[in-house]
Amino acid sequence: MYTNRKMMAILVAFLLGLTLLSGCTPASEPAAPSEPAEPAEPAEPAAPSEPSASTGPEVGIVLPTRDEPRWVQDETRFNEALADSDYSVEILFSQGSSSNELQNVESLLTKGIKVLIICPHDGDAAAAAADAARAEGVTVISYDRLITGTESVDYYVTFDSIAVGAAQGQYLVDQAQGSDNPLYLYAGAASDNNAFLFFEGAWNVLQPKVADGTFRIINSSEAVNLQDKATLTRDEMGRIINQVTTNWDFNEARNKAESHLTSAGAADKGDVYILAPNDGTARSIADTFATDGDVTSFVVTGQDAEIASVQYIIDGRQSMTVFKDVRSLVKDSIEMALAVLDGQTPDTTGSYDNGVTDVPAKQTEVIVVDQDNVQAALIDSGYYEASQFTGL
Repeated sequence: MYTNRKMMAILVAFLLGLTLLSGCTPASEPAAPSEPAEPAEPAEPAAPSEPSASTGPEVGIVLPTRDEPRWVQDETRFNEALADSDYSVEILFSQGSSSNELQNVESLLTKGIKVLIICPHDGDAAAAAADAARAEGVTVISYDRLITGTESVDYYVTFDSIAVGAAQGQYLVDQAQGSDNPLYLYAGAASDNNAFLFFEGAWNVLQPKVADGTFRIINSSEAVNLQDKATLTRDEMGRIINQVTTNWDFNEARNKAESHLTSAGAADKGDVYILAPNDGTARSIADTFATDGDVTSFVVTGQDAEIASVQYIIDGRQSMTVFKDVRSLVKDSIEMALAVLDGQTPDTTGSYDNGVTDVPAKQTEVIVVDQDNVQAALIDSGYYEASQFTGL
């Protein structure tokens, strides 16, 4: 009984202690409402970043090949012409490949060029490169050779190509004596629109002299079939050119000449007259004809006034060249490019039909050079140094 009362007393005391303890613990006060945050000051708008200056070239130039002295000479002239300008230039070579040409153009476009100056390897194939440039807002200047089959050509800078061929043909006519003179015809590449223009100019002058018996065509059956026709269609010219093309290649010109001389009899040789399309092929053809014992003499044309051919002319191994002052052509094309970059409209003197559109063009005159005027035309004019030649 006592034990139970004692246990009860302990239990009551314990419960009372718990009650007291809970009373001593302060109740948690509700959290005070937070003060509304002050509205943040609007951030100052970031200043527009200044456009970074372009480190790429403004003018891109694509030339056909380094393997012909003419185009290496053009490269030098371009660099000289732009040396004192505020614009930079990059020059690439396509090495006779339209595929390389397109890659070169695409590479220049990624570098941010504003003007493309391009001498196409193949006029039709180069349309893709011109279209790619036009799509990027780049002005396209076709240089020396016309890009065909596209509207994406803004300007054309050229020598009067028909006048070049006419000058070559006239030189042969002026040197000819008597009648029945053997005439050998050679042409540039069928892929080059200029080859047709050169041939057209030459045919305009030579055909009447073939018709009257002054010349007799030896190495082209297609030309013989058409020799009574004063004006040829492009298709007719193409048939002749395909028979006598050199593709602007030294070796092909030599091989063609060797083949023609092998096929020709002695009566088709003697004092011969040779229409060669440019200086490189002229030298190869001249060297080949010079080794044939049945060839008594030859008159051979050329164009471009390459250093090697100027020496050939001095030495009597090549008869003439049509001097196309590259300084003038480069000057005209650079003036066009700078006008475009400065927001101006370039000067033009005519236009050429490229099969799709008439392309505004600037033409440069040409000069016939032979032994009689080589000094005045090429040395005295400052185009070459006398020290570059022997026997002047």
